[in-house]
Amino acid sequence: MNTKDNSRREFITAGVLAGLALAGCATKKSPFDPDASEGVKPSGEMVKLLSVDGEVIEVDKAFLKPVPELPAVSNDIARKGIAGKKFVMVIDLSRCKSLKKCQSACNHMHHIHPGQNWIKVYPMQDSERTAPYWEPTTCMHCDEPPCVKVCPVDATFKRQDGIVLIDSDRCIGCRFCMAACPYSARVFNWEDPGVPEEVASKPYSCESSVPQKKGTVGKCDFCPDMVRQGQLPHCVAACPNGVFAFGDILEDTVTNGAETFRFSDLIKDKAGYRLMEDLGTKPSVYYLPPVNRNFPFENNEPKEEGKKS
Repeated sequence: MNTKDNSRREFITAGVLAGLALAGCATKKSPFDPDASEGVKPSGEMVKLLSVDGEVIEVDKAFLKPVPELPAVSNDIARKGIAGKKFVMVIDLSRCKSLKKCQSACNHMHHIHPGQNWIKVYPMQDSERTAPYWEPTTCMHCDEPPCVKVCPVDATFKRQDGIVLIDSDRCIGCRFCMAACPYSARVFNWEDPGVPEEVASKPYSCESSVPQKKGTVGKCDFCPDMVRQGQLPHCVAACPNGVFAFGDILEDTVTNGAETFRFSDLIKDKAGYRLMEDLGTKPSVYYLPPVNRNFPFENNEPKEEGKKS
């Protein structure tokens, strides 16, 4: 009997010691324990955190694990858009000199693959006896977008503020949207866009269209991430000649940054129009005709790059 009691006591004692040993090991493996983070030196900067027990604790910032940078808004909010807004763009053809600052700014901020452009600037001439002019083209963000209607996975969608976007996490690369778009506004990422690792590792954001992915479609997005911050799209801000004006049609106001116009008066007084109006797509991009031009037409581009397909 005594032998059994002694064996039982020895077993309990060994179990308690083992538990303490395990507890000690667990403490050493804590991510906030300096001893568990080899080579990491305390920064001296303390941050307050809420523990799992609901207590406020202070931890040295050096021992916190970095977390991925998340988009400014959730995917659900990005798909809904900005309430009470209806965005519109006006492109003044009389001001365009084909400097392509709009194009380079768009390419840079969206990390577009070299050789691809979401904004295209075409040399145009309506007939033999009319004067040539430059025509920047973007996604038209149609009120009746054919691209949305043909997408089988809801990757292309239209928001309540009128902006048409692409969710690359849903895009399967079928290119139905490209075939349906009458404005040839979309491009396909046949190759890896070649973005820096710090950009490629970020979760995709519908509002910034970054990072682009191989096997998906990309296009002009009206820069809703900038608009949400009260700033202008990159193309508008980059153009030195005020070719692009952006605003809210519900407020009847557009601006190029330096000048602000009443949208309805601008379209009426300068005979504004939309491309391919007869298709019924109802674009959100309006053009002002190239009259009283600010610059003479000069085309120094190779012909094969200047043709509109």
